[in-house]
Amino acid sequence: MTTQYSIGLLCVFALTACQPASHSQQTTATDTSSDEIELFESNFNPNFREYFRTLASDQFMGRAPATKGEEITVAYIEQQFKSFGLKPANQGSYRQPVPVTQIDPVQVSSLRFAGNNAPADYVYRQDMMAWSSQMLNEINVEASDIVFVGYGIVAPEYNWNDYEGLDVTGKTVVMFVNDPGYATQNPELFNGNAMTYYGRWTYKYEEAARQGAAMALIVHETAPASYGWHVVAGTSPIRFELANENKNMHRAKVEGWLSQQGAERLFAAAGLDLEALRQQALSGSFQPIPLEIQASINIKNNLRTLQSDNVIGYIEGSTYPEETVIYMAHWDHFGMDFSLPDNQVFNGAQDNAGGVAALLAIAERMAQEPAPQRSVVFMSWAVEERGLLGSAWYAANPLFPLETTVAGVNMDVINVHGPMKDVMVVGHNSSELEPMLEHYSKLQHRYIVPEPTPEDGFYYRSDHFSLAKVGVPMLYARGGIDHIEHGKAWGLEQRHIYNSQHYHKVTDEFDENWDLRGAAQDMYLFYHIGNDLANSRQWPNWYQGNEFRAIRDASARVRQ
Repeated sequence: MTTQYSIGLLCVFALTACQPASHSQQTTATDTSSDEIELFESNFNPNFREYFRTLASDQFMGRAPATKGEEITVAYIEQQFKSFGLKPANQGSYRQPVPVTQIDPVQVSSLRFAGNNAPADYVYRQDMMAWSSQMLNEINVEASDIVFVGYGIVAPEYNWNDYEGLDVTGKTVVMFVNDPGYATQNPELFNGNAMTYYGRWTYKYEEAARQGAAMALIVHETAPASYGWHVVAGTSPIRFELANENKNMHRAKVEGWLSQQGAERLFAAAGLDLEALRQQALSGSFQPIPLEIQASINIKNNLRTLQSDNVIGYIEGSTYPEETVIYMAHWDHFGMDFSLPDNQVFNGAQDNAGGVAALLAIAERMAQEPAPQRSVVFMSWAVEERGLLGSAWYAANPLFPLETTVAGVNMDVINVHGPMKDVMVVGHNSSELEPMLEHYSKLQHRYIVPEPTPEDGFYYRSDHFSLAKVGVPMLYARGGIDHIEHGKAWGLEQRHIYNSQHYHKVTDEFDENWDLRGAAQDMYLFYHIGNDLANSRQWPNWYQGNEFRAIRDASARVRQ
């Protein structure tokens, strides 16, 4: 081990603070082959691989909320926290109950059309996907007029209103996925290629409900959605919502998707062309278009009130115990599908057994050290895959005051492809946590990059978003695509393979051949950022212009 990069990686795997070598010792990452790098297990925490393998095993039954798989998973994480000596966060318990309602659509009719040249009925999960977030046993939408509403966005700050002058009460609205910035690649429109929250399907359903729509349907297209139709229609249709007294009656009766082919047929029946409609929707002078076709659908649900659990433990600070630094990773996945002929377990290895394994490894390491000045909290969330519900519940019912929560690190999908030269930041250029990340990345001779596909909207698709919305600065980063040996094209190919072949599929399974040294690189970064925050008086903020800055500033005033 003679080069600076090799020395840097030894520091990575030991998770100890190493000073950079002198300039004369420095070389670039390309000067060192991966076989010169010390093996991950022999230098960091040999338990990480075992945590990863265990959580991704069939024994955990796909870690679905409110199942036997959850019982096993929560008990396992709880036991690890206890063995490390972490304190339970909730009045003597490591568990924070998350009350949820499971909505199981046991019968979904075809989507039926009426009107001039109306197309034939659309088949559930083939031509369309539909559900209801209302907590009712039966939902009926009958002869609802269909209106095309462009992108379904009302954004005053962008001078954009697809619903302007339109009353859609009781109607069915159909809209494109993503937002106009992505569609045009115009950096001056919305946020250009990077998705804004207006592009997320969750926002579009929320806005349709605010407008009074009975049914909201999004046109699925693989590129702007960032996933294929199999993700929409191929996973379990069972939904979870946070239990509430009004039974989600503020939501539209029916939410769903149309396949691209289904949308094309529907618009063609109304004498319209999909691409022509896209151009109209982007014109800046768009007017909603009634299709003169009516839609009907019936859904019967089985409802169950359930409890899932966040698992939360902490190391109490020695000087400022009321101030907290947080690490988070969601434990849940999609359980089992007994209709499949062979492999029935959604193991969720990369998503997100690896993230929980990293959470445990960092917690174990920190618990072995002298107590930090501030408290460090380790949070494993429930029901992330069904709408970030565990973290949303915590944000509304925090166990530690949000005003004195310093910042946090989210770990979701850990790098399994070996050492990388780059560090990918989801939601790049958001907060003052990024200079800290850059500092430690430079010690590894790595560089910071924005996520390569900001159009995918990953910033709004993981638990850090729940805490960001209440003002807590959150870092979501992981190994990028510039592999130390194979380069960027190879790394991008691995990302594509995972997204297209394994994401939310039963094939997301633990592989003994994975190169987990890249995970060690990233844990080094996360560890040191959290350790620095826990032993300083820093109060990182969002950058000026960020949508969460005002909330954080208000928290600062409360602290004072």
